[in-house]
Amino acid sequence: MDAESFARLEPNVTHVFITENEINFLAFPEIKDSLVIFGAGYGFEMLSKAEWLSRCHIHYWGDIDTHGFAILDQLRRRFDHVQSFLMDRATLLAFESQWGEEEKQALRDLSRLNPAEMGLYDDLRDNRIGKNLRLEQERIGFGWIESVLSALI
Repeated sequence: MDAESFARLEPNVTHVFITENEINFLAFPEIKDSLVIFGAGYGFEMLSKAEWLSRCHIHYWGDIDTHGFAILDQLRRRFDHVQSFLMDRATLLAFESQWGEEEKQALRDLSRLNPAEMGLYDDLRDNRIGKNLRLEQERIGFGWIESVLSALI
């Protein structure tokens, strides 16, 4: 679907979930009155013209790494009401056995993160928890995801 077609959609949804991993997009739990978008990284041009998104609760789920937070920051440039989910310290610590290493960190300052997100971003960027630490979203247990989503909606 191109950006113009996407912008013309009139979906009857209250929640929009954006995920950066195709597997998570395909396996995302069904949630009433919601839509799931495969974000595919830093490109949000397709979303920017969709005015209907401003009427929805937008939830962003990226990897817990510096680029995940940089993408969230970029998305908030277009939609300042975006809320992150599954990108928090509790999720990171719960899946320590699944941690990996981020090849090249994003190091720039991010002005659109809330205090909890900024604290975790700084800890990751400054290697306070581990060297170039990351938790890829597809490594988070499905039960954890369902629990967080049920509390969110």
